[in-house]
Amino acid sequence: MRPNILAALSALICLLSLTAQAAKPTSITFDSDQTTTEGVEYSIYVVTCSNHKNIKLSAWDKRKKWCIGEGLSEDCERKQIKAAKKACR
Repeated sequence: MRPNILAALSALICLLSLTAQAAKPTSITFDSDQTTTEGVEYSIYVVTCSNHKNIKLSAWDKRKKWCIGEGLSEDCERKQIKAAKKACR
């Protein structure tokens, strides 16, 4: 019975270490204000991730809607940090 517990515990530790290695946002900086061809205003922010990737976020509706990508409004979150974490995955 004891070897089974040790095997399960080591598998759990390995699983937790893999999730700890996932990239996380390290900074979010303002880039620019933009306007769509229809006249809708939005802002561009750049997320820097712990794996050194830079990903753009679009802020819509006076920063009430945060979307992954420049000028895109499909993959969105209500909170900036949630969108940044999703972008870094």
